[in-house]
Amino acid sequence: MRIIFMGTPDFSVGTFEALIQAGHEICLAVTQPDRQRGRGKEVQFSPVKEAAQKYQIPVFQPEKIRKKECVEELKKYAADVMVVIAFGQILPKEILTLTPYGCINVHASLLPKYRGAAPIQWAIINGESVTGVTTMQMDEGLDTGDMILKTEVPIDENETGESLHDKLAVAGAKLCVETLKRIEEGTAAFEKQGESPTAYAKMLDKKIGNIDWNQPAVLIERLVRGLNSWPSAYTHWQDKVLKIWRAKVEPEEKDKNERAVPGTVTAVRKDCVCVQTADGILAVYELQIPGKKRMETEAFLRGYTIEAGTVFHE
Repeated sequence: MRIIFMGTPDFSVGTFEALIQAGHEICLAVTQPDRQRGRGKEVQFSPVKEAAQKYQIPVFQPEKIRKKECVEELKKYAADVMVVIAFGQILPKEILTLTPYGCINVHASLLPKYRGAAPIQWAIINGESVTGVTTMQMDEGLDTGDMILKTEVPIDENETGESLHDKLAVAGAKLCVETLKRIEEGTAAFEKQGESPTAYAKMLDKKIGNIDWNQPAVLIERLVRGLNSWPSAYTHWQDKVLKIWRAKVEPEEKDKNERAVPGTVTAVRKDCVCVQTADGILAVYELQIPGKKRMETEAFLRGYTIEAGTVFHE
């Protein structure tokens, strides 16, 4: 099939390459404009643009895809279908209906669960044991189009946002290839979505990682895993932001007469720092302070001192 591919981040690239390897023709890659990133404010291409250049595929980078001139530009390519994965802009009806087969989206959840921008991370934060990928025919709603195919991916007990992202990217690439095969053959089945049983998977920002120690340890541990590798869970120690990258839940000592204030370091071991929460202890095994690399707590404690009784705070 002749495809216009719309996507921006790393998650989109696996599907982009899988479609090429399956023999499809990507005639145009549509991605977000180049942005300045990092302290040096260097202009960086999106991962999809880099992939398109590798395969010598034309790139279109509109600031606002809704503009009439953008729609006219897409028409020039006479594509059979558009494949959209984490593009980053809402598509108007004129684009959704531009090609014979419309727009096919690869969404990183088992719809109608976790509609929204960050389904991968929220599935971990909310304690799901299984997630997956859904392909759908896009409509004007937010992730509300008719579902075509699904594939499940289990969430391991040590799963992070980063590791789950990589698993779902691979699963999504395979599912998209199979979806287009069925659409082309005329064997694809389209299923209406019901109401979502979960809250909208809103976009992540750095504020969400600010740990509230008045929450149970199990919820904080999920937050740590879900926000690894971005934007990360963190607390404050000695006026420094202390990022927490890996932690485990431990039960409290039942014979303890008095519970420490949540956020209090209850013990410092060779390889971890134990922190009181509203329910249970969070043992921190990997952390980071500004200007330093992520490091195991054992290595961190060789250069810095954290004493029992220290209180971490929001």
